Amino acid sequence: MAEPLLMSEGITLIDIEYRRERHGWILRVIMDKDGGVTLEDCTDISHQLGDILDVKVDFLGPYHMEVSSPGLDRALTKPKHFNQFKGRQVVIRTHWPVEGTRDVKGVLGGFSDGAVMLAIGDQTLGIPYENIVKARLDY
Repeated sequence: MAEPLLMSEGITLIDIEYRRERHGWILRVIMDKDGGVTLEDCTDISHQLGDILDVKVDFLGPYHMEVSSPGLDRALTKPKHFNQFKGRQVVIRTHWPVEGTRDVKGVLGGFSDGAVMLAIGDQTLGIPYENIVKARLDY
């Protein structure tokens, strides 16, 4: 429901997270657009999406919605993100160890054949996409 709304506003959906935290359920919507997301964009999307969810979804119960830009340490959640940010420093957490660790840091080499290519020193690793728990830009 969020993606068509964002697309109609010229905004790209980066990620959605719905999880229980200390003070209750949180619905996080992370979005981006050329030139960056403004506070007005966040407010508009929050109101519009809130109205849609109130009408079309009855199983959420009480929740708090957060709408924001991805920030400097943006999450990389889709294969296209790994190509979009090729050449940037990233941190990747994996399900099972890669080179003896589950937290890998290196320079992103893109996405190819179901794997994220990562340069660590003079070595290039191919990390299977399904092995990635979390990936983000590193600053």
